[in-house]
This record gives sequence, structure tokens and C-alpha cells, in this order.
Amino acid sequence: MNDILDELRWRGLIAQSTDESALADALAAGPVTYYAGFDPTGPSLHHGHLVQLVLLRHLQRAGHRALALVGGATGLIGDPRMSGERTLNTKEVVAEWTMRLHAQISRFLDFEGDNPATMVNNLDWTAPLSAIDFLRDIGKHYRLGTMLAKDTVARRLSSDEGISFTEFSYQILQGMDFLELNRRYGCTLQTGGNDQWGNLLSGVDLIRKADGGTVHVLTTPLITKADGTKFGKTEGGAVWLAPDMMSPYAFFQFWVNTDDADVVGYLKIFTFLDRERITELEQAVADAPRAREAQRVLAREVTTLVHGADATARVEAASAALFGGGDLHDLDAGTLADAVAEVPRGTVVPGESTIVDALVAAGLEKGRNAARRVVGEGGAYLNNVKISDPEQIITEGDLLAGGVALVRRGRRSLAVITR
Repeated sequence: MNDILDELRWRGLIAQSTDESALADALAAGPVTYYAGFDPTGPSLHHGHLVQLVLLRHLQRAGHRALALVGGATGLIGDPRMSGERTLNTKEVVAEWTMRLHAQISRFLDFEGDNPATMVNNLDWTAPLSAIDFLRDIGKHYRLGTMLAKDTVARRLSSDEGISFTEFSYQILQGMDFLELNRRYGCTLQTGGNDQWGNLLSGVDLIRKADGGTVHVLTTPLITKADGTKFGKTEGGAVWLAPDMMSPYAFFQFWVNTDDADVVGYLKIFTFLDRERITELEQAVADAPRAREAQRVLAREVTTLVHGADATARVEAASAALFGGGDLHDLDAGTLADAVAEVPRGTVVPGESTIVDALVAAGLEKGRNAARRVVGEGGAYLNNVKISDPEQIITEGDLLAGGVALVRRGRRSLAVITR
């Protein structure tokens, strides 16, 4: 257990700690009960939460006792943002999102065996609390000057929109969570993103003032790219972990497209590969960057972690099949639809339209003469099969799962055709 901090530090998973030396001693003497909180302010966790989930798993694998908190209460308020008041969601929506996050988190931790994780919901102890009890038992331990000095609060106060009492109170609720978990489960460590440092310290101070206890906080750094820009944004927004918000295929492709300068760092942070394997992949990046072996391993590992081995296998099969490395007819409709979601498309009439019609309809060629030349030069493919006859008719039998077919010009210009 005493090696876990060294491992986390090597992986780039430590930003700050309240007292790292004391925490190291506690982890060495362990097991330590620890927790991280996840607020249902949206219907899915995203790449930022993934860092915390990986950290929780590392600690559990090292023998420590995990508590995963879904904020059914704090999700009704939402952590204050640097600018702009949050729109409050209804209780029904938050309850639904709480269940979705519960299911997502359960994939990452072991809730059975000799060292099972425990899932908790802060609504269980917050909802029965009266306003008077909250003010007397919790509020009395907070000093307004300390609360006003929090970075997010200070920024909001100096802005035109200000901050409501609702969001201002969030730090008290988060501190109360740590106090409650300390009393119920003996929890002595809270983890979170480094941007949560102020809120995390709220619980440390509350436990000291209310019960005279000493507890710890450990934060993870904000993950950035090598050039210092923000990590994890796509054209569609965040890198969601829910498959109905970002398909496993799109998720896999996000990681495959990691820059060479970032891939080794991401392998350390987002996978559980050991140092020897990551060192091998680092050498592969240096020796043969065009092969992109490290990126493919990263994508495979993270997609399997989030979506499971079966989903990863389907995604890799689809990736290979799109450009001739496998049989398109083996792909199910959902995986195929995800794989071609971003490619151009056109419509044809099965039994009447030719390959030339398909090339033009899909926008791969501007005119029929140009499309005929492509076919004549051997550059036209239907479902990865080279077509040499420009008059070849596209039939119902050419349609794959989901009623689509793939037409390609050359090696990389791909499009979808439908009825």
C-alpha cells in the first residue's frame, strides 16, 4: 500500500495534497476509506470525471476502501461556475441523471469481493435535514470571510451577474458530505479535480471544527495537451462516457487521434498499463510514429475501460472494415451507423442506379464523366470491392445492415449511399 502515491505521482495523477507526508503514512498503514463525488448536473459523466474514476480504481486496487458518491442533493444546486448562474434542473430530471451516473460509475469499481466499493447518495442525509438543524449544526462552523475568499465565489462576486445564495451554499453541502462519510464509514480521504481545491478543503475544516478530526484531500491536475490547450473537446462538445451521447466508435476515434506529444502522458493517466509496457510504447512513438501503435493501444484500453471489450472489438472491426481490412457484412447496423456517422452520403435507387450514379450522388465526383474515369482507372469500390464496369447496377443485395452501402473513391474518400 505504501507504493501507491509513488505510482500516482509517476502517472501524473497528483496535483495537491493537504499533507502528503501524513497521507503517505496513512496509506502505508491502511486501508484508508476514501471517496470522490460526482454531481448529476448532466445525463452523463465525461472525460474530466474519467480521471477521478481511474484514480478511485487505482486506490481500490491498492487495497483501500472506495466510496463513490453520486450527488442527488448537490446535483439539485450545481457547483458554482466561473461565470453565469446555473439553470436549476427539476427534481425528476436530477433523479433520472443520478441513476444514469450510478450505472456508469459501477463499471469502474469492484462492488463485490473482499474489498467492495460502496455507492452513496448525499440526498439520503441531506433531504431529512431541517433548515434550522442545517444552520445550527453545520452553518455555525463556517466563517463568511473564508467562504467569500474562495476563487470561484470571489470572481462571481466581482462580476455583473454576482452569485446566488443557493450556489454560494454549495461548499457547505460538499463539506457536510465529507463529515457525514467520516462519521458513517470512517472516511479520511477525499479526491477531486484541482479546480475543486477550495470545496474539498471545506470538508477538512468542517471535520476539524465539528469533531476534532484530521482528514486528507488529494487533487488531480487539470489535464491539458502538450501545447497547453484544453484537453477533451470535440466538435460535438465533451467526450461523454455514455454511449447514447457519444458512440463507442466516436469515442475510440477520439483517442486514436491523440497527438504524438500527448499520447504517453495519456497512457499513464487513463490506462492501467504498467511502466514497462508504457516505456515500450514511448519508444515506439520515437522510432515509428507513423505506425501510431501507442495511439491504437490507448484507444483500445480506454474504450474497453469505459464501454467493455465487446464494444471495443466491434469498433476495431468496423474501423478495419471501412477501408478494406475486414468484411463489412459482419458489422451490425448500430456499429456501422456509428462508424459512418460523419461521412458524406447520397441516395440511389436499388435496381436502377449504377456505381457512377452512386459516386455522383454521394459527392465523391462532380459529374458522370469524371465518375466514369474513376471506375475505368480502377479507383471505384462498392463495399470494399473494386468495380470495373461503370454500368454495374447497385442492387438490394448490395445493401449492408441498416440498409446502407459504402462507396469509395481511391483509398480514403468514403461515402454512404442509401435508398
